[in-house]
Amino acid sequence: MPDHYTPREMLQKLVAFPTVSDVSNLELIDFVEDYLAGHGVKSHRVYDETGEKANLYAVIGPDVEGGVVLSGHTDVVPVKGQPWDSDPFTVTEKDGRLYGRGTCDMKGFDALALALVPDMLKADMKRPIQIALSYDEEVGCLGAPFMISDMVASLPRAAAVIVGEPSMMQVVSGHKGAIGFLTEVRGFEIHSSLMHQGVSAVMVAARLVEWLRLRFEENMAATPNAIDAEFEPPFTTLHVGVIKGGSATNITALDASFSCDIRCPASQDPLEWHARYMEYVAKVEAEMQAIQPSAKITVTARDVNPALKPETDGAAEAIARRLTGDNGTHVVSYGTEAGQFQREGYSVVVCGPGSIDQAHQPNEFITIEQFEAGEAFLRRLIETLKE
Repeated sequence: MPDHYTPREMLQKLVAFPTVSDVSNLELIDFVEDYLAGHGVKSHRVYDETGEKANLYAVIGPDVEGGVVLSGHTDVVPVKGQPWDSDPFTVTEKDGRLYGRGTCDMKGFDALALALVPDMLKADMKRPIQIALSYDEEVGCLGAPFMISDMVASLPRAAAVIVGEPSMMQVVSGHKGAIGFLTEVRGFEIHSSLMHQGVSAVMVAARLVEWLRLRFEENMAATPNAIDAEFEPPFTTLHVGVIKGGSATNITALDASFSCDIRCPASQDPLEWHARYMEYVAKVEAEMQAIQPSAKITVTARDVNPALKPETDGAAEAIARRLTGDNGTHVVSYGTEAGQFQREGYSVVVCGPGSIDQAHQPNEFITIEQFEAGEAFLRRLIETLKE
């Protein structure tokens, strides 16, 4: 007999897998694959280059075009150092909330999609549901592009993609794009009393960080256009999160490095901002090398996540609005895999249970009310696909 789980039971199963992004997610993928196979559903894996992580996608229903993709990610952010009041990898109910790492972001949506597979199979849907589960969303949406490419090549084209990130079941039609990069500065060591003959990697890094800060202030002071005004904040942000460097107070630093992310509203391109930054980097590097030719600056782009752009008469938006009754306009500043699906020609919205305010927090939770709202949404979707 195939395994059957209530949505709550499936959530407990998924949360129990500690799929923090720096470890393998294959135990969870094994479970999902076996569960689907027990119901006669074949799934497909798309591995990363190490073979230690995998995306998984599956089709429930007829092998035809016009279906709906339910997109979720399997990884979660770390719990180390966070003051949890309960075991983060056990779902704990209290005061109408379900606590646990990933309950909100976003194993809650994943659990609902998987738990309802038996209902999908019984429904005699005329169009399919395609379930797509990715790895490494939390560290830059790294895994989904490989899965999406595989789906484009091997599956009938779906009419819509619903990315189930927490949106309080509101229909989100736009989010910011982002690029993350690491800047590494190699200077030239000399005693600080002769610093004019050396190159301080720390002080060069400080110049680069200051350039990013000044651009942020300029953006914040500017009047946003109509598209950008929908976002909070309504401008491109440039943020340095980690900085390292130097060995002693009286030595010009040999090495320094810092990480940065740039997040743009849908009207702007993160790569254009990266190009502007690289122009300034080239100017500074030339000044360094005039003092010491071995000095250099290396910038490594680690991830580029495209924005989700609002669509005109988009199929995904029409379906999601029909199922939720939400006719408002919603855009968000956090990134998702939605822009990656849209880049491949899909119509996409973000719509899922829970609040983004709970994502990544200690004592992360989803309210039972939101969890049940997500279930009702998917049950209505199943009925719609019978038409």
